[in-house]
Amino acid sequence: MNSLSTHVLDTAVGRPAPGIRVSLSRDDAMLGSARTDSDGRVREFGGAATALSPGNYQLTFFVAEYFSNAGRECFFPDIVIRFTMGAGPQHYHVPLLLSPFGYSTYRGN
Repeated sequence: MNSLSTHVLDTAVGRPAPGIRVSLSRDDAMLGSARTDSDGRVREFGGAATALSPGNYQLTFFVAEYFSNAGRECFFPDIVIRFTMGAGPQHYHVPLLLSPFGYSTYRGN
């Protein structure tokens, strides 16, 4: 079985992005959601099993509220990242580098 975490960094201000709601789904079924902590991290998704089987998953980052609370506009109100988990056991870490008008991601460790 696999495990999953994420980390959101606001590259426009050079700091972690706390308070962003992130949902985890598979095959259009919501598995769980959480908010990034003060360090911009989600280590567990409430409602989702700690161990995840191989397959296709989706993380959705709802960033509009984060930017609005900071008095900043944004172009992408939510960001969807689809990825595939292979046969385990592996840990998957999906970082999101965020700015008001763009983002990037990669498979971390």
